Amino acid sequence: MKTLGIVFSNIHDKDVNELTTTRTLASVPFGGRFRLIDFVLSNMVNSGIYNVGIITKYNYQSLMEHLGSGKSWDLSRKRGGLVLLPPYGRESSAVYSSRFEAISNSAYYLREASEDYVVMSDCDNVCNIDFSEVVAYHVRKHADITVVYRKKEIPENETKMRTSVVIDEDGKVKRVVTGNKHHGTINAFTNMLVINRQFLLSIIDNAEELGYKSFSRDVLIRGVNEYNIYGYEYTGYFASIDSMPNYYKHSLQLLDKETRDQLFRGAGAIYTKVRDSAPCRIAESGKVKNSLIADGCVIEGEVENSILFRGAKVKKGAKVVGSVLFNNVVIEENSYVNCVIAEKDVRVLQNRTLSGHETRPYFLPKDTIV
Repeated sequence: MKTLGIVFSNIHDKDVNELTTTRTLASVPFGGRFRLIDFVLSNMVNSGIYNVGIITKYNYQSLMEHLGSGKSWDLSRKRGGLVLLPPYGRESSAVYSSRFEAISNSAYYLREASEDYVVMSDCDNVCNIDFSEVVAYHVRKHADITVVYRKKEIPENETKMRTSVVIDEDGKVKRVVTGNKHHGTINAFTNMLVINRQFLLSIIDNAEELGYKSFSRDVLIRGVNEYNIYGYEYTGYFASIDSMPNYYKHSLQLLDKETRDQLFRGAGAIYTKVRDSAPCRIAESGKVKNSLIADGCVIEGEVENSILFRGAKVKKGAKVVGSVLFNNVVIEENSYVNCVIAEKDVRVLQNRTLSGHETRPYFLPKDTIV
C-alpha cells in the first residue's frame, strides 16, 4: 500500500520555547545523539514510507543542516524521498497559523503525489511505531481517517489542553473531545493519523465552503458523524515533549534499560545523522554511573544519572548529577551541577554550584557562561 508521509516540524514550538529559540522543535536534541525528528522519520522509513514531506515554518536552518539530503534515513532518492515544504502555499502570502492551514499550504505537494494514503505526524512524538500496521488497519476498516491513540492517566489537577477519543467496540470513533478538564484514564490522541489522500484533498478544496479552519475542531470533532473515523491503539513506549519538565523527565527515562529497549529495539531501528568524532574518553580520575555518554565527551570528574551529548567535558573535581548537557558544554573544575539542562556551548566556570529540581530543571541558554 503506497503511503505518503507528512511531518509538522513547528506546531508545538511554544511548549518548549527555551529549546526552540534558535531551532525548530523537530531539531531539538534528545537522548545523547538524536534529534526529535529522527524518531518519526525512522518510523516512516521502517514502515516502507519513502516519500516524506516536512512542513517548515521558521528557525529551520539547523533542521536543514541535520537532514541534509535525507541519506541517513535512506530518503535521498530521485523520486520522492525527503522534501522540505516551505511555510507558504502557491496562493498564500501569509505564514500558516494552524495545522489545517499548514496542510492547505502544501496541497500542491499532495496533488503531485501518487500514493493512496497519507500518514501525518507531529515531530515531538518519541516512540517506535509500525505505521504499516496502522495503514493496514485503516484499509481493513474502510476508514476515511484513522487516529492513533494511547491510554493515558490524567491527574485531576492537570489543566493542559488535550484531545481524547471515545470509541465503540468495533474501534469506530464516536466522539472527539478537546479541552483541559480531562482526568482519569483517557484515549489520548497522539497527533498521528492516517487519511486517504484524495479525501484529504477534497477537504482542502472545499474548506472555504465548509468553513473549515481547524483540523481538530472542524475535521475530527465535527466530522465524527459524517466521516468514517476509526481509532488505532498504540501500546508501546511513548513520550510527548510538550513542556520542559516533560523533556527532562523523558530524557532521564532513557537511563532505564527496559525503556531504551522499547524505544530503540521496537518496530525498527532509529537512525540519525552520522558524525565522525573521537570516542568518549574517561580519565583515571573520572567516574560514570548510570549515564548516557556520547562520542567526543571527556570525563575527568564524576557523572551520575545524566545524559551528555557530543563533545561535552566534565573537568577534574566537577560533578554532574541528574542533568542533560548538550553539545560542547564544559563543566570546569570543582563545580557541582544538579538537575540542569545546559544548551550547547555553555560553560560553567570553576567552583560553581547550580541546582534545579526534577519538576523544574534549571535551564542554561546557548553560549551562557556562569
